[in-house]
Amino acid sequence: MNVGILTGGGDCPGLNAVIRAVVRKAEKRYGTTVFGFHDGWKGILDERYEELTIERMRGTLPRGGTILGTTRDHPYMFEGGTETVTRVCSELGIDSVIVVGGEGTLSCALRLQNDGILNVIGVPKTIDNDISATEMTFGFSTAVDIATEAIDRLHTTAESHDRIMIAEVMGRHVGHIAAWAGMAGGATIVLIPEGKFNIGSVAESLIRRHNAGRWASVVVVAEGALPEEGTMALS
Repeated sequence: MNVGILTGGGDCPGLNAVIRAVVRKAEKRYGTTVFGFHDGWKGILDERYEELTIERMRGTLPRGGTILGTTRDHPYMFEGGTETVTRVCSELGIDSVIVVGGEGTLSCALRLQNDGILNVIGVPKTIDNDISATEMTFGFSTAVDIATEAIDRLHTTAESHDRIMIAEVMGRHVGHIAAWAGMAGGATIVLIPEGKFNIGSVAESLIRRHNAGRWASVVVVAEGALPEEGTMALS
């Protein structure tokens, strides 16, 4: 039995550590061959892959990104894509593919599994921490640390110039990074996608703070945060 592994979607810290762990366990414990597909699902579709060994993985643990590369393409985007997946995996003797990805990559993996095309093992990877059935996705902790550090730095600039600083962070559908980093960094206001905000209420809160002698404020906004309808004009 052989296994495949691929990384899809955006990169994040920890990808190479996952690949390394899979290869070491497969080779040392089970004597299994691991094929790494390059650039996500495209590696299967274009038949670009390499055999991964413990020797190949040496020195990759502290490296960022992914040694396999990544894209957002998937088999259902191309005519005959699923048939290619079946053929390539059959020719390589692959019983299952370990899919390391976020919402889009794992959605495709689940669809392939449900359609009876491929056995998959999903590894939740996303800095947004927006995948169910896991408490915390890898990449999220590092994102929060970096965002918190940025917010900490904004405080000094805001206080030096008596300004309101706005920090936008990742988070299309959920506001975990904004909420965690905002609390850790002592943000004045945090706006997240889970609840629409009223720009008037936000302004009033900042004005009250200003009138109380707190001239500097830091507002953290998740990229997916939206205003209540009719409260703010969007271009």
